[in-house]
Amino acid sequence: MNLSHITRFLFIYLFILNLFCEILLPFFSVFLKIIENEINPFVNEWEEKGMFPAHTVFKKLGDAGLLGITRPTEYGGLGLDYNFSMTFFEELAKINCGGIPMAIVVHTDCATPALSCFGSDKLKKEFLVPSISGDRVSCIGISEPNHGSDVAAIETTAVRRNDDLIINGGKMWTTNGCQADWMCLLANTNQGPSHKNKSLICLPLNLPGVHISKPLKKMGMKSSDTAQIYFEDVKVPAEYLIGEEGKGFFYQMVQFQDERLAGIALSCAQMTRMVSDTIEYCQMRKAFGKKIIDNQIIHYRLAELQTEIEALRSLLMRITDDKNNGKDITYLASMGKLKAGRLSREVMDSCLQYWGGMGYTDDVLISRFYRDARLLSIGAGTDEIMLSIICKYMKIFPK
Repeated sequence: MNLSHITRFLFIYLFILNLFCEILLPFFSVFLKIIENEINPFVNEWEEKGMFPAHTVFKKLGDAGLLGITRPTEYGGLGLDYNFSMTFFEELAKINCGGIPMAIVVHTDCATPALSCFGSDKLKKEFLVPSISGDRVSCIGISEPNHGSDVAAIETTAVRRNDDLIINGGKMWTTNGCQADWMCLLANTNQGPSHKNKSLICLPLNLPGVHISKPLKKMGMKSSDTAQIYFEDVKVPAEYLIGEEGKGFFYQMVQFQDERLAGIALSCAQMTRMVSDTIEYCQMRKAFGKKIIDNQIIHYRLAELQTEIEALRSLLMRITDDKNNGKDITYLASMGKLKAGRLSREVMDSCLQYWGGMGYTDDVLISRFYRDARLLSIGAGTDEIMLSIICKYMKIFPK
């Protein structure tokens, strides 16, 4: 590397450092105050109720400029790259549950990426702008009562009638579904092959024919409301299609990568937090005349787990760099998602063991994160789906 390259590198580094210190640091400082004052004091209450006030929380985040970090500035976003989203997800892990961070990620990185990339200017102004500002809550409609991992087999239809689409069917496991103002809906819009007959649609959820269930009771992620939603002759303008008709399956596969990237980042930060909490507890707790942390089997195991987390975080940084450079991240994101789901289960289970009987109560966070972490190997593509994708890229998937 010659002197000019070094000078250029230092200039870029100092520019980014200045950008973070002068612009982004205040954003995340405000975010931390929102978490400390507006979210964490109420998490236990929201966990018991099975729902947090999404409109209130999202509006505070929107006012702080945190709901559109990578979105275009002309629609209210910050227009930054995904390194800054990674910092945002790290901060989300400071919330005392998994449900609220998940609900926020669904809003920022599951329901809106396709709209931001492929939607018309009119759609972005009507749906993306108020989502970034926190004035509207969004959700994603992919899974159905009979179809989860097999996205190509979904049955919900959106049939064109003049200038409208008539929607019939239903969606399941809809995060934010009980409170959302609109849904990014995947539906069949023609009779063609299953990978070419689907479209993504911006669907307002206050229309006649939309029926929303009570929140589903779940093992974990309790403060995040999850709904089953039915559509009965719901009419929306055909211009509410995102991008081109028939490309919805492709758009959703692209959108999935953002969701998986967010899940990996959030899980890394949550695992690190639980390991740190466990170390602190083991330093206080004594058994057989010495601190629990002084048992070699325990401090070796915690060191081993943190090593695994850091290895996953390094993979995450590589994936993020590839995404910033416009590369296809499907292969590595699938690996990261697979590893994050499995490692989360391992970390939370091991840490809970060292809390002993206390870990089995609702009085400590490890029991909550133990339950919440289990979803990562199911949602946004199961472990088995991730393995299938990896095998296809390795060209060892059976025909």
